[in-house]
Amino acid sequence: MNEAAARVKINKLLEAAGWRFFPEGENPANVSLEPGVTIAASDLDALGSDFQKTTRGFADFLLLDSRRS
Repeated sequence: MNEAAARVKINKLLEAAGWRFFPEGENPANVSLEPGVTIAASDLDALGSDFQKTTRGFADFLLLDSRRS
């Protein structure tokens, strides 16, 4: 399966589970696509020595709760 097909499948699964890519009435979107994220050194250390060392990256999907700012 290529990346585009995988993303379509993941999007459908997230929507079926109640996650929103777009606002619906009074409910804001609670999925953010490819946001820039800061990665702490401790997070990288937990992944092991084979992981590319970086302090900045992107998440494909960021699922937000009601406490998001």
